[in-house]
Amino acid sequence: MVLNVRVKCLYCRTKAVQRASTRPARSARSRRLAVTNVTTAIKKSVLLTARGWTGEAYSGGWFRGAGDQMPVIEKATLSQLAVVDQITTAQLDQVAERARDARKGWAADPQLRRSVLLRACEILEANRGEVVEWIVRESGSIPAKGNGEVTDSIAELANAADLATEEHGVILRKGGTELTSVAERVPYGTVGIITPWNVPLLLAMRSVAPALGLGNTVILKPDNQTAISGGILIARVLEEAGVPSGVFNVVPGAGTVIGEALILHPLVGLVSFTGSTMTGRRIASLAAPLLKKVALELGGKNPHVVLADADVDGAAASGAWGTFQHQGQVCMAIGRHIVDSEVVDRYTSNLVARAAILRQGDPFVDEVELGPLINERQAAHVEEIVEDARARGAVVVGGERHGAFMPPTVISGVVPGMRAYGEEIFGPVAVVIAAKSDEDAIRIANDTEYGLSASVHSADLLRANSVADRIRSGMVHINAQPINDNPWSPMGGLGASGSGGRFGGPANVEMFTTWRWRTTRTVPERGFFPEPKSQSGHVSLD
Repeated sequence: MVLNVRVKCLYCRTKAVQRASTRPARSARSRRLAVTNVTTAIKKSVLLTARGWTGEAYSGGWFRGAGDQMPVIEKATLSQLAVVDQITTAQLDQVAERARDARKGWAADPQLRRSVLLRACEILEANRGEVVEWIVRESGSIPAKGNGEVTDSIAELANAADLATEEHGVILRKGGTELTSVAERVPYGTVGIITPWNVPLLLAMRSVAPALGLGNTVILKPDNQTAISGGILIARVLEEAGVPSGVFNVVPGAGTVIGEALILHPLVGLVSFTGSTMTGRRIASLAAPLLKKVALELGGKNPHVVLADADVDGAAASGAWGTFQHQGQVCMAIGRHIVDSEVVDRYTSNLVARAAILRQGDPFVDEVELGPLINERQAAHVEEIVEDARARGAVVVGGERHGAFMPPTVISGVVPGMRAYGEEIFGPVAVVIAAKSDEDAIRIANDTEYGLSASVHSADLLRANSVADRIRSGMVHINAQPINDNPWSPMGGLGASGSGGRFGGPANVEMFTTWRWRTTRTVPERGFFPEPKSQSGHVSLD
């Protein structure tokens, strides 16, 4: 197969990845958003300057972490935006105790929970511009993606506010006229939440909001690479919303220190983690001896199956969006384009043409569709997988990597044995695999340890659903792409993609509460032992 469309080099600002204190000229739109250094950021900010934030952690108020400070880096320029205090394990003990002490009052007042979460919706919306700016600069997102995070996070808060005042339980069979029996859902107590850098605000809020709404207190450890948008800003929003002391806490720190201490802490009843499969396995191994529940939402190698009768142009449009958005740094992103051999050449050429027009650069300054990857190490990892495929005979169409900027790339002719076939790439790389038939497509789709999300394209909906039924995946979408999520639908995966738990809708109640059986009797239960002979029931011990 010959691909006659060439992806041009999309790296348009070489100096953007160099450490520099100066910035190029910006458009009027960009200048209105611009924050050139830490000092001007503090002057301009609303959420962070309202209290004069200078890097602290949060628990019943702001406090200085006793650990080292860590820099907050703008991913496109490598310039420093701010610093954040890391806490120590001794400080974590104090935070956990404060969260424990706050449990009873918070769990007992559903109206307070509802009002705090609804107020948080208003505050987040009112400060949308500031929050989006931090997401863009801290994670390398384009503004549209940052805005989507804010919108979806507000929806998570609103949905959790409804959970706060809903009844969660069932009345059971009495077993007698004097007995009332109920099964009720009760909070775990304190939930530890560890979140990733790729969608920092939303993937934190997806656990924080329902955990709070259902009566838990929360200790959040955001990823250090996005500690502001993934943690500090959430604390500011909830602080302004009136969250009581100790109910919500943010503890920046290293995953191997504070993250592991949070998992092991005896006052933490449930750990919710979103991130890599390798880290998820580590968390599960730490929690297992404690018999502690963990909620793991991990990686994926998600199949995008295109059958022979599919709308090729529509499938390629979905395929490009599901592969390249946020530089492919999404757990639900398409990991494999599994395309029927009858249409694979047309589909691949279409996909390459779509990749070729995507612009890449600094999303804070330039009008682009793709920004940088989270760091140069991750970009180099992606490049290694691409070069492995090239060396093994695959056709690679894409530009060259420049620092953390990896342009959209299409690899065709991928077969087992290539790293691109089985490894999660987490970068802007479309892996195209030809399938001989529907049966072969199903086989390839299931040839993975992952099972997060999937998509199937066909003009025949019965055929598409028949294929979808046989794909081992926690989610599947017909004539769409696999990056789909909302607060009302159960989201999660199987196998190496997660522990089987789900986020969203009714699954939130299952995730963040546990069953408790409660019985009430109008008269004491006497049992079947014989009664004492004394009329009074009192036997002298003399």
